[in-house]
Amino acid sequence: MLAAHPLRAAILGELHARPFFPVETPRRFLHVAFLTAPGDAQAERAAVTELCTSRGAPGPLPGAKHHRVSFGGATLRWETHAEFSTYTWDLPATEATAGLLPFQPPAAALASPLAQVRQPGPLLVAVDLHMVTDSMEDVQLDGVFDRASLARSDVNDGAAEIATDFKPDPAGFVRILLRDRGLGTEAAGALVQRVLEIETYRTLALLGLPQAQALAPSIAKIEARLAQTTGEMTGSVGLAANNKLLDELVALAAELEAGATASLFRFGASRAYQEIVRLRLATIRETVVPGFPTWQQFLERRMAPAMRTCQSVEERQENISAKLARSADLLRTRVDVELEQQNRDLLTSMNERTRLQLRMQRTVEGLSVAAISYYVVSLVHLLAEGVHASGTDVRMGFHIDPGSVTAVAVPVAVLAVWWVVRRIRNAHGEHD
Repeated sequence: MLAAHPLRAAILGELHARPFFPVETPRRFLHVAFLTAPGDAQAERAAVTELCTSRGAPGPLPGAKHHRVSFGGATLRWETHAEFSTYTWDLPATEATAGLLPFQPPAAALASPLAQVRQPGPLLVAVDLHMVTDSMEDVQLDGVFDRASLARSDVNDGAAEIATDFKPDPAGFVRILLRDRGLGTEAAGALVQRVLEIETYRTLALLGLPQAQALAPSIAKIEARLAQTTGEMTGSVGLAANNKLLDELVALAAELEAGATASLFRFGASRAYQEIVRLRLATIRETVVPGFPTWQQFLERRMAPAMRTCQSVEERQENISAKLARSADLLRTRVDVELEQQNRDLLTSMNERTRLQLRMQRTVEGLSVAAISYYVVSLVHLLAEGVHASGTDVRMGFHIDPGSVTAVAVPVAVLAVWWVVRRIRNAHGEHD
């Protein structure tokens, strides 16, 4: 056997992680999506397993990201994603769900199976999709949807029609009507899944808008303060003033980066979800129903401003961050130059002080030579006077004049002391 890469099975399985399932018309689907936290995945999987085992059905396999199980005539499809989970109840066609009027009975009367699922997080998406044979008139649609927001289009090369107003009903479900004109079970299952994904991902994509709106005032404040600070930079003088401006720029940069870091995932996810919506709309191949916008036209008109707002906020964050970095670099350069000037002045002052100390040292050395010579000569003078007063010189046959001896000792003592001091200074210099 060939040794396989440890991730090979996961990579190959990803292509088949969420397959389409055949669907027969008529049918009713209740689809919900909950935002979930990464740490709650195991608890959610355990809840789904418990629900399945309580009905005598097998639960999801360990590590599985989706599971499909039948409870009587209804089928539950569970899927887990990076930040949300979906639960789709495929309800059988009965006299209630297959009647002439769409969405009868209302979703609230059919939502009891949803109560059996432990809610893993806050509800974000709720869809009531009714797939019927194409036999209803437009007047019936007018009674179901808001005509001002109704989006209709033929899909799959005219094999079906989809219609919705993207508005929640009293129970909170967005109603979607799918009129089958001969899809076939496989094509119907694929279309149902794609339509549910369009509604799920377009809702998730719009999660970035509230965050963008919340960040906008803070970004505007940072922009205004940055303009004020850069204006103050032109007239700031002195190291203290420049350091103060630099500290303020660093604080603004930290505040901006905190907001940018918090919104980084959300804005990136919104772009990814918008791209998924665009791809799903392209896949179902919409054609225009006269008098109504297609889903793509409706969503582009309504979603585009929200997505542009998110993009604008993200671009403003990047632009301000670059401007803050440039302004901070300019101030750091100015501060560095001022520090170098201070260091130069300090070194000049130290050199001057050293020269003064050297002069003082030489002055002290001169004074010390004179002082030591004075004491040496004084000792010689005292010695000569003592010898003269005791008459020792006379007894030894010569005469000592203390004054003459002192006069002769002065240059000798000065030269001797100067020579000794010079030797000492030279010795210290060689040691240094």
